[in-house]
Amino acid sequence: MSLTISIDAMGGDHGPQVTIPASLDCLKNNPELKLILVGNETIIQQLLPKDLTVFQDRLTIQHASQYVEMDESPSKALKNKKDSSMRVAINLVRDGHANACVSAGNTGALMATARFVLKMIPGIDRPAIISTLPSIHGHTHMLDLGANVDCTAEHLFQFAIMGNELVKALEGIDNPKVGLLNIGEEDTKGNEQVKAAAKLIENSSLNYIGYVEGNSLNAGPIKVDLIVTDGFVGNVALKSIEGAAKMIGTTLKEAFGKNIFTKIAGLIASPVLKLFKQRIDPRLYNGASFLGLRGLVIKSHGGADTLAFKTAIQLAEIEVKNDVIRKISEQVEKILAHREIA
Repeated sequence: MSLTISIDAMGGDHGPQVTIPASLDCLKNNPELKLILVGNETIIQQLLPKDLTVFQDRLTIQHASQYVEMDESPSKALKNKKDSSMRVAINLVRDGHANACVSAGNTGALMATARFVLKMIPGIDRPAIISTLPSIHGHTHMLDLGANVDCTAEHLFQFAIMGNELVKALEGIDNPKVGLLNIGEEDTKGNEQVKAAAKLIENSSLNYIGYVEGNSLNAGPIKVDLIVTDGFVGNVALKSIEGAAKMIGTTLKEAFGKNIFTKIAGLIASPVLKLFKQRIDPRLYNGASFLGLRGLVIKSHGGADTLAFKTAIQLAEIEVKNDVIRKISEQVEKILAHREIA
């Protein structure tokens, strides 16, 4: 299978200053990888090394005359920015010139454009955003993270199917443990939407372990491979985790910097602190997949630095190699056919 990824070089808070160095690093690390940098050709050329012979035919530039602002309305971006770096990068996936697209641009515009251009997998009503979260058991995956504020039980069931296939591909797990996020583990807890979704998932072929509470996102009593929830709850949970991690980091820095004694203690503890920082470093978990589309789209955090954007590109590489879209499509078709028979 070919491995060509289109990069929205102009997207994100830092644009080409981040996307180009990250792209070059990925090309150095993977001789099979081909990248298409999409954006203002003049700006891109200025930031590229003079000698690109080391990459031979693995790096090309696709000019796009526009780019989507980070605060731009998704509807306006879709209507008025048909030659934006974001739109052209997604078009390359649709037309078969790229296997996946990576962008750090406006999330709403990226989702709206991707859905319009690539269309949905038959049997899936809405796309969902999934990403990886660090936990005491290693990490877990959660969806939806903000694409769908209001969801039905059927939507949650579809999210579970898609997320299950992605986790199988990324982790090499035959039967991932799937949990449904709730306010308690008891069957009586939760709203009607969650209870109905639980019945759908429980009666499927998925390895459903039941309700899981918020602590399972990072420190639950057992390892959960996939946690399913709606976009409202998922986004709030994600931002809460990010805020808590930032608070812990800031508090530790202030504590160890108070006086000469705490500074000495900080030096002694530095190896442990370094390991802790690496364990929860959000840059190493950057990259959220848009599931449910007929093509692969990876959303990088808008404020990503070079390492973080590189992580997002590497996620796209893994999903392409594992043929995620085909596997999700086949599983959805299989479950729908089983429902018709039943």
